[in-house]
This record gives sequence, C-alpha cells and structure tokens, in this order.
Amino acid sequence: MTVRFFSFGKDSVVDTFYAIGLVMRLCQSVSLLELLHIYVGIESDHLLPRLLQLTERIIILFVVITSQEEVQEKYVVCVLFIFWNLLDMVRYTYSMLSVIGISYAVLTWLSQTLWMPIYPLCVLAEAFAIYQSLPYFESFGTYSTKLPFDLSIYFPYVLKIYLMMLFIGMYFTYSHLYSERRDILRVFPIKKKKM
Repeated sequence: MTVRFFSFGKDSVVDTFYAIGLVMRLCQSVSLLELLHIYVGIESDHLLPRLLQLTERIIILFVVITSQEEVQEKYVVCVLFIFWNLLDMVRYTYSMLSVIGISYAVLTWLSQTLWMPIYPLCVLAEAFAIYQSLPYFESFGTYSTKLPFDLSIYFPYVLKIYLMMLFIGMYFTYSHLYSERRDILRVFPIKKKKM
C-alpha cells in the first residue's frame, strides 16, 4: 500500500479555475480599490502603471478566461494564478507594512526584485491564454457583433490588437517598475526603521 501526501496531477491543474476561479474574480475585483488608494494618497504609487497592470488582469480573467469555458481547463490558467498570487502576496504584504511605517530589508528587496522575472512571465502567460482562446472566440462568436450601417466587430481581431498592446504596456510598466526599484533600493537604508 502506497500513501501519497501530495498529488499534483493533470486533474488538479485543469480544475484550477473551478476550484478558485470565484475567489480569483473576487480578489481581482477588490484589487481595483488600489486605484482609489493611489488617487487619495493612501498608497504612494503611480496611477498609470498600476492601472495598466490591473487592466490586463481584469481583461484576461473576465473577458478571456471566464467567458470561454474551454479556456478555463487550460494549463495556462493555473500558471497565471500562481504567478499573480506570488506577486500579490509579496507586494501586498510590503505595501500594507509600508503604510503603517514598518519596513524589513528582505521584504523590501523581495518586493522590488521578484517582479523582474515573474512579470514578463505573467505577460507571456497572458498572451498564451489569449492565443489559446482565439479559436473559441472565432467559432462561438463571443463578443463579436454586427453594428448598424454594415459595420461589425469581430472580437478575435480586437484580441489580436490587444495582444500587441499587452507587450507595449509591459515595456512601459517594466520601465516604470525598474526605475522605482532603483530609487527605493537606493534610499532604503536611510529610511529603514529599526524594530
């Protein structure tokens, strides 16, 4: 008799969306409050890069994944959820402690460095999710519509345009985050609070 303590098979990856999709949609919806926090000054971050990051997640989660049941069973959904949660776990912990004036050198460094390999991987996974969803949007006609005056919106074209915009937005966001990282890590030893 063999005892398995941990099983991470095909079914667990395929069922990721069914297991935690509702929680992910709720958390990503609540994360829009960050924009309000930045606007009113609770968080000291730039609005546009944060808006781009949140917009890409909302579009991928609600438009691409949630609307196509066939995409929900793809491995890329599990990968995206892991990357998003890994980044958010570190970033939200760092932000929460920063707001109340507590800082730890390791957490600051991790918050300002972890995104460097993970964020581009997130964008690649998001692009792959879009790529995998295209055949379903084409065959089912989801979000494609005929407008008056013989005009129509063919949603797969919209997604292809968005795919290009995703990489342009990644460049802008990555540049901003890198500049922010340089500034924060340069002045961090001066601002460090002893516990």
